[in-house]
Amino acid sequence: MRRLLPLLAALLLLATACTTTSAPDPKQEEGDRWRPTAGLAWQWQLSGKLDPTVDVPVYDIDGFDHPAATVADLHRRGRKVICYLSTGAWEDFRPDADRFPKSVLGRSNGWAGERWLDIRRTDVLEPLMTERIDMCRAKGFDAVEPDNMDGYRNRTGFPLTAADQLAYNRLIARLAHERGLAVGLKNDLDQIPQLLADFDFAVNEQCAEYDECHRLSPFIAADKPVFHAEYELPLADFCPESRELGLSSLRKRYELDAWRRAC
Repeated sequence: MRRLLPLLAALLLLATACTTTSAPDPKQEEGDRWRPTAGLAWQWQLSGKLDPTVDVPVYDIDGFDHPAATVADLHRRGRKVICYLSTGAWEDFRPDADRFPKSVLGRSNGWAGERWLDIRRTDVLEPLMTERIDMCRAKGFDAVEPDNMDGYRNRTGFPLTAADQLAYNRLIARLAHERGLAVGLKNDLDQIPQLLADFDFAVNEQCAEYDECHRLSPFIAADKPVFHAEYELPLADFCPESRELGLSSLRKRYELDAWRRAC
């Protein structure tokens, strides 16, 4: 319990209205965040030297790898900027990696140095993810792309359920919204009907390759963009359907460097 302050100190505290870094910004209200609309073109680059010159309104870049100056430069160029974070898997190369106890680390998710997280353990994960989203806000990002948000559909090493995933995904969305940031639903197609109201856009990989792009239509119907990437298919094999559905589609390499081909 906070101890009582002398009157002078209390008045000074009220005058300055100090907040902690992990608290939501009182200046940001729910209606203030970026609300992207369907059909926006985008660039997704998570590796290599950033190319800031692609003439698109939206960039999605790694939140840890780039300083506030990079975000500010993209803003000067007229871009909105999405902060990529892994919220459902642990990465051994992140600066906060040693703060994740071994008890929440599961099987590999197929990428070197990455393991699924036990998303039921919100007592451990909520403070860590709050700090990560605070980092995105402090750097000036407009939105968050939380990755690995469909662990319950994978062999994680934990008995995760659909209810566990819904609760965790909504937690991440709430943390972003409380900080004035838009937030995207990454993959997790099965839970789109339940989560559409909680997320401002979708990010999808390979829905055309797996004949699933139509399942993202609720986002487009709600005038929320679907930022979509394919790796294996040539443009001719997925762009006609993407245009018909209203997706914002790219061909990318798996390393997600600067190279792109847009529909």
